[in-house]
Amino acid sequence: MYLAEETGADVTGLTLSVEQHKVSQGRATAAGLADRVRFCLRDYRKELGQYDRVVSVGMFEHVGKRNYEEFFARLGDFLTPDGVALLHSIGYSDAPAPINPFIRKYIFPGADIPSLSEVFASVERAGLVVTDVEILCLHYADTLRHWRQRFMANRQRIAALYDERFCRMWEFYLVLCEIGFRFRSMMVFQMQLAKRADAVPLTRDYMANWEQAHSTMANSGVRAAE
Repeated sequence: MYLAEETGADVTGLTLSVEQHKVSQGRATAAGLADRVRFCLRDYRKELGQYDRVVSVGMFEHVGKRNYEEFFARLGDFLTPDGVALLHSIGYSDAPAPINPFIRKYIFPGADIPSLSEVFASVERAGLVVTDVEILCLHYADTLRHWRQRFMANRQRIAALYDERFCRMWEFYLVLCEIGFRFRSMMVFQMQLAKRADAVPLTRDYMANWEQAHSTMANSGVRAAE
């Protein structure tokens, strides 16, 4: 919805969550964006469309290491010849390793955390080009700290919705992950991918320039014509 509102883009969202699908469709309709924003209850591997831009946020951790090559092969299928993709994922900054067993059993069953070495190897075999990588080291540690503070401030209300066992489990999860990001090898990476190296500008200036122009318009109350 943000992309459609700010850039006029025609957007397709894919999800496997029935609840998320229903809420997302309702929000798009309420915002008057149903003609440009659609959500499909579909496995990404069954998607047949081609796109100028592909964005994957918070999904790659659930793909599974054995499926990385299929993921990037399908990503290549989705992209137009000059298309660009962005992959946003939690990862390890050191050697490949299994996910914490507590997280796997109680929080994210079946999840896997990739190391960059695993991701790069699969990207290379898919014939894609890594055009940029950004590592967010401590950002997520601060995010988790804020989540935990808000969780604790509302702990009694949450316990009434669920139970004490859930609250203890969730509190431990938030603390454990913050430690992982702040003191161990967990990080968030954002990887830009394309079929051609010249599909993106030579520098990152285009991002800063767009943000500056967008901020100026927002502050002045002026919106770009669509």
